[in-house]
Amino acid sequence: MPVFVFPGQGSQFPGMGKGLFDEFPDLVREADAVLGYSVRDVCTEAGGARLAMTRYAQPAIYTVNVLTYLRFQRKAVLPPSYLLGHSLGEYCALFAAGAFDFATGLEIVARRGELMGDAGGGAMAAVVGLTAERIEATAADSPGGGIWVANLNTPDQVVISGSAEHIRSARDHFLAAGAARYVVLPVSGAFHSPLMAAARTRFAEVLAAAPIRDLRIPVVANLTGELHADAGLRASLAAQICAPVRWADSIRLLLRRGETRFIETGARRVLTPMIEKIAA
Repeated sequence: MPVFVFPGQGSQFPGMGKGLFDEFPDLVREADAVLGYSVRDVCTEAGGARLAMTRYAQPAIYTVNVLTYLRFQRKAVLPPSYLLGHSLGEYCALFAAGAFDFATGLEIVARRGELMGDAGGGAMAAVVGLTAERIEATAADSPGGGIWVANLNTPDQVVISGSAEHIRSARDHFLAAGAARYVVLPVSGAFHSPLMAAARTRFAEVLAAAPIRDLRIPVVANLTGELHADAGLRASLAAQICAPVRWADSIRLLLRRGETRFIETGARRVLTPMIEKIAA
């Protein structure tokens, strides 16, 4: 059985999901009722202005990822051995694992997008060519501080978060430490960092009220790189907003368990190259 993986924010693009919406009219109507706007319009409008905004991007990506997964299962019927997703994609994995129905997951994700979108003023950058340990040390002694590791994606690709000023000014510091590339990402917040603390607190309240069921299929947690425990699921998801996404650790866990087949289920292929690099 394969492992299904779901991408998160950054995988969106104008026109995504165009071929999906007509295949699942009932779920699209359900999504529009939950969101109060047309998810199809957000995904397909020219220029993708709303897709560039966290509050719209997160529910749109969730919808497209889930519909892509359902279409795959409609055609192939391949039960997953494990499920995992990158950041926002974790909610798609939880849907596939039976933690909640489509609408409940979308309500949770929409609120998450609003809260994270409201926590503006931050920035993120991808650092390539240094080990995670070296990046953590370089972030710790960066001038002015205020930089944290956000995504541990591959052995030599890590994303950092901080204030927009600190992220912009840290470029030379990381290049001097030996980074091959330093790329500021097109996001408006310092996701997966302590600057998301207020969003985490409010999101914990959302999760406390959400009907979440026990998992039918094992899901790897971004927070720990280990399997989710049903009892700690809500706490893990709330903490994830402020903590690093341990993607490389998550994939290593599954490789150690003998998993070799990974199917990426989303608008476009962004996680597969990371998995191939981790496996190599």
